[in-house]
Amino acid sequence: MAERDPSTTGEPVMAWLARRAERQHRTAAEFDDPRLEYRRLFSEVWGTFLLVLVAAGAGVIGATVFGTQLTLATKALAPGVMVLAIIFFMGTISGAHLNPAVTLAFAVRRNFPWVRVPGYIIAQLTGAILASLVLQWMYGGIINGATLPTPQVGTWVAVATELLLTAGLVSVILGTASGARNIGPNAALAVGGYIGLVSVWAAPVTGASMNPARSFGPMLVAGDLSHYWIYVVGPLLGALAAVTFEWILRGRATSAGTAAATGLLGDADTAAL
Repeated sequence: MAERDPSTTGEPVMAWLARRAERQHRTAAEFDDPRLEYRRLFSEVWGTFLLVLVAAGAGVIGATVFGTQLTLATKALAPGVMVLAIIFFMGTISGAHLNPAVTLAFAVRRNFPWVRVPGYIIAQLTGAILASLVLQWMYGGIINGATLPTPQVGTWVAVATELLLTAGLVSVILGTASGARNIGPNAALAVGGYIGLVSVWAAPVTGASMNPARSFGPMLVAGDLSHYWIYVVGPLLGALAAVTFEWILRGRATSAGTAAATGLLGDADTAAL
């Protein structure tokens, strides 16, 4: 049901805020409910599928005769806009991680339990592979949607580029997320905007992946994983750097403490802090 504006319904503002806080608390509780893990994992599969469908699909279609009108800026901005949309429609369900580097960062930051990390990463890789298989089946040439470093830069420059890009991305995510969830307009606009903007200049260098899952799917389906290590080492080191920066900026955090600080814990939950 759509949220009603108290100014149009006559509902007292405090009561409206209380109901809104209750809904936020309920979605936060569902995020931690082990019985709903299947829902979160499916959300990660579907969200990563859509991300890779757009990110890799731009390259695949751009390489065809009928896709010549796709400019570099269009290809670069498309994933950012898709991530923005995904955060809006499923951020409260799984947190819209869509990226093993993000999941790792949340876990190292102690906003996300380590026991759930393998399931999330498998779901993300699965979504990326399925999207790549669909693109290959429908259009062919999936290698055109892979993230590959340009021959004009050295291997370690490519690693450093992915490291820097991912450090910035994860810093934005950690700074705008609620616990381990990307939710709301602040996270959606900040994360989507960052991906789109940095991709405009970095896509010609490394493909601006920032995401081991996004790179894995097209490379696996194309049968060429020779450069994949760049898109594992760079993003994972970048994610760890971002966690360090977050610790410097805001200190240590726990999942319960973050939820409490953002108003997502009720009175009965504060005893767990």
